[in-house]
Amino acid sequence: MSRVIRAALFQTAWTGDKESMIQVHEQAARDAAAQGAQVLCFQELFYGPYFCQVQDKAFYEYAEQIPEGPTVRRFQALAKELGIVLVLPMYEEEQPGVLYNTAAVIDADGSYLGKYRKTHIPQVQGFWEKFYFRPGNSGWPVFDTAVGRIGVYICYDRHFPEGWRALGLAGAEIVFNPSATSRGLSRYLWQLEQPAAAVANEYFVGAINRVGVEDLGDNDFYGTTYFVDPEAQFVGEVASDKETELVVRDLDMAKLREVRDRWQFYRDREPGAYTPLTAP
Repeated sequence: MSRVIRAALFQTAWTGDKESMIQVHEQAARDAAAQGAQVLCFQELFYGPYFCQVQDKAFYEYAEQIPEGPTVRRFQALAKELGIVLVLPMYEEEQPGVLYNTAAVIDADGSYLGKYRKTHIPQVQGFWEKFYFRPGNSGWPVFDTAVGRIGVYICYDRHFPEGWRALGLAGAEIVFNPSATSRGLSRYLWQLEQPAAAVANEYFVGAINRVGVEDLGDNDFYGTTYFVDPEAQFVGEVASDKETELVVRDLDMAKLREVRDRWQFYRDREPGAYTPLTAP
């Protein structure tokens, strides 16, 4: 029998303060659950602005412990209440001065399953992330959740094929790519890279991007959140490029076996030939 997962993504604009931003996302989780969604992923650094448009140590205050901090605890309670798996992209403080761009994964019973720390950290105009984050050291974990095996690959990571493949080799069925990406910089890549990764690695990808222009800079976040299947077909419509939107889609996991039986990319890999790729 086919296994269908009803999955959700949420794109939104910065509200102006952390508490109201958290409340917007709590309501999105309730709305997703009301539509039958079993798993929901939020956008990169979901409860704040995209503060990496500037270099200001004041924004270190947005960092929290994971999972001990208040936001994870708050959404653990909500996940348990709603019976929904949640992926929370956050600013993590491991200890003072040791900060990461991280996604916490909460199972449908409210249990904390673990985290992924963004591996590839950009330092370009409007994306001054090395000021705020260390490169991740978590590897590429795949989480066994109530809905199946999911992975996370955050924003700039998507330009690097190695992590996508590592997630596939570890058994990911859905990979979420929460992002904050700007119209003038990356628009031409947005509907190219994640579909290509879904095809090359034979799983579903959920690509999430925030919307709007924030008061920290002129980055124009263009939304267009979507799910894509392992044949590079969008699952339903792509979201608006300007408006807050909750995307809820049914993902048929039978597609994974169908595509893998057809192509056998994992069988035909030649890992011994790739050693030079790991040279510095």
